[in-house]
Amino acid sequence: MNKLLELGNKYAKESTWKDFALVKFCLLAMGVIIGTQVPKQHKKWVIGTSIAVFIATYIPLMAKVFKIVKEDIDEGYVIENE
Repeated sequence: MNKLLELGNKYAKESTWKDFALVKFCLLAMGVIIGTQVPKQHKKWVIGTSIAVFIATYIPLMAKVFKIVKEDIDEGYVIENE
């Protein structure tokens, strides 16, 4: 398991935002495919679980983004229009 985590960390260090965008689109496509295969009687459970997972993952991700933005502002970094 540790080797797998090390591989994931190495991949993340060597990746750009474009690589992560591709991963997200891939996961989105898989989610859509899975969602189309769910029987009608289970859709509410699947949607509820999906919303819970989305919220549980989105909040920490956005917290990290806001932390980075705050650090940049504190360091005097300003985004300029080109």
